[in-house]
Amino acid sequence: MNKLGQAISGTRSFVGEVQVELKKCTWPTRTELMESTVVVIVSIAILGVVVSLSDVILNVLLRAVMR
Repeated sequence: MNKLGQAISGTRSFVGEVQVELKKCTWPTRTELMESTVVVIVSIAILGVVVSLSDVILNVLLRAVMR
């Protein structure tokens, strides 16, 4: 039972520390969150286009070399 008591005590301590740290956090406003989301979506779209173009170009080059 001693180990079980220590586990429960440790878990309570951990949860309490997490609550204290979360109160220190500054959370983004709705506007900041929306702006960040747009930046991420645009970045992913640009990366997708770059990867797709490089795939097409490398595919064409590989076919030319294989002939």
